[in-house]
Amino acid sequence: MTKPVFFSYIGHLIRILLGICLFFMLTIQLSYAQKIIAIQDKVPHYIFSYGEIEYLEDRTNALTLSDVLKPAMQSEFIPNEKYTPKNYHLTSAYWYRFKIKHSRASAKNWVLEFFDQSVNHFSLFVPKKNGHYQAYYSGTAYPFSQREYQHKNFIYELNNDTDATLTYYVRIKSSQSVSAIMVLRDIRWFVKYALNEYLIFGLFYGMVIVFSLYNLLMFFAVRQMQYLYYVLYNLSIGLYEMSIDGIAFQYLWPNSPLWNEYGIGMALYSSSVFALMFTLNFLGVKAKAPRLYQLIIWVISLRSLFFIICLFNKQLFSYKLVELIPLLVAYGTGIYILKNHYRPAMFFVIGYSFLVIGFLIKILLLLNVSWMPYGPFSYYSLSFCFVFEMILVSFAIGESVRTLRKNESEVQKRMIHQLQVNESLKDTLNKELSTLVDERTQEVSLKASIIEKQNEEISLMNAMLEKDNQELHVNIEKVTKARVMSDHVDFAEFSKIYPDRETCFKYLSELKWANGYACRKCMNTFFLAGFLPYSRRCTKCGYDESVIAYTIFQNSKIPINKAFYMLFLVYSTKGKISSHKLSGLLLIRQSTCWAYNSKMQKILEERKKELKASGEGGWSKLVLDSNH
Repeated sequence: MTKPVFFSYIGHLIRILLGICLFFMLTIQLSYAQKIIAIQDKVPHYIFSYGEIEYLEDRTNALTLSDVLKPAMQSEFIPNEKYTPKNYHLTSAYWYRFKIKHSRASAKNWVLEFFDQSVNHFSLFVPKKNGHYQAYYSGTAYPFSQREYQHKNFIYELNNDTDATLTYYVRIKSSQSVSAIMVLRDIRWFVKYALNEYLIFGLFYGMVIVFSLYNLLMFFAVRQMQYLYYVLYNLSIGLYEMSIDGIAFQYLWPNSPLWNEYGIGMALYSSSVFALMFTLNFLGVKAKAPRLYQLIIWVISLRSLFFIICLFNKQLFSYKLVELIPLLVAYGTGIYILKNHYRPAMFFVIGYSFLVIGFLIKILLLLNVSWMPYGPFSYYSLSFCFVFEMILVSFAIGESVRTLRKNESEVQKRMIHQLQVNESLKDTLNKELSTLVDERTQEVSLKASIIEKQNEEISLMNAMLEKDNQELHVNIEKVTKARVMSDHVDFAEFSKIYPDRETCFKYLSELKWANGYACRKCMNTFFLAGFLPYSRRCTKCGYDESVIAYTIFQNSKIPINKAFYMLFLVYSTKGKISSHKLSGLLLIRQSTCWAYNSKMQKILEERKKELKASGEGGWSKLVLDSNH
């Protein structure tokens, strides 16, 4: 082979190899080419993800847009490999770029919407026709009024008067871990979505307020700290959700951006502490599980110490995973108490199970797990779980109230049973005494012939004892009634005399028509039985008069026997008993007891002179309405 032919062959081989290398380089470059998102009217909503976004980490925090646009820096951009990129290093600034293929033929108006709402410094650089860029600044570090759209998210209206493909740049710098969520939407879709979202917010925060007010009223009614702790816990959860969603910045402190740096951390701290305090009080941990009680106290102390440290280093607020520790401690405590057969703990455990699920979803989103895509369900999952938790814990509180009432009822039953046992013992003693007397009488009778005088005295004594025994049996009912009419009788004993509505109605009938019946319409004195028990209907005009009409119990909405007992207590205490004490004795709401107590005290004052010498039965003189 001659040299020219050899060199010609080598040159041809080199050109082939260069062609192959160029082909592979172009293939690799095309495989990593950034995906362009085109504006299409049939796609009103699109979320940028994966390779549609490229990012550049600025560890110096000194790069400007001019620096980023240089070819050397352009090659430093890295394709996003996660569904949504995050700022993994809080000390760095992150640059993102994405491309949009505009369409002049589009009949819709388009906007760019940016999450997340807790970004401190957000900068959007929009390309212009002359090749320059226009900057728009927003974020939680700027007053809310500076936003072009008064919305919790960052909104930019696109100028879609070209068919070109434009490259947009975004710079994010935040002291907390945030996600760079970028969405392309047409304005109509955005308005519909925003209205629905704010409606859901209203329902959620409305439920938080309703549950808080309900438990606050329960706290004022029964003065148990568990209700107050639960109110503070609910309000803390509401503040946390408002801070996360940007609602707090929009409505609570729009002109104080500094609060955005502390709001989430403070809300999370207070929610964890008050949740643990509620757990301690509601489940009775100190008595049922002393070791868990000590553990919860330690967790509260350590969480408080961490919060104080966060106040001096705000970046530590981003470690939201620490909230999982108090949650799991409260959850585990509920499971332990439930195993000890405390029924209200069942709803508590189910409610906290939803919270654990919600936190796990949030952790997966925080770790940017690839199979957990961004969406309304995943983004608001913790909020949904909070709603379920509030409902179920309210059921748990209701169940605890029912358990308490059941225990009180059982105590009353045991007291009544003990009274019955005492009565039975008294009868037994009387019988034994009677037997002993009979035996003694027989002995005396045998010796009657010897000691006649003693026999007469013993016979007289037996007669006296027999008389006393009869009087004792006759007066048992009077003694019982006198006991019931004493100042210190409870409702169970009072119910022996007036156990039900029939008994109360009978007593009212005897009291009301003690001097005979006369129709209030036509003064006829003949009557038939009315519609209600012990009511009377005139035989002439048919007027049916209820037994409680024209009495202090008219229009009463509480059980009549409880109304009787309340009137008796007001009279026996001379009107000095409080509505709170009446509420505790009768298990009736304090507001209802206050209304009836005020009415009875007024009548008591009006008839003070008339009742002065009435004695124990004077309370019955308050029954009839003096105006009729």
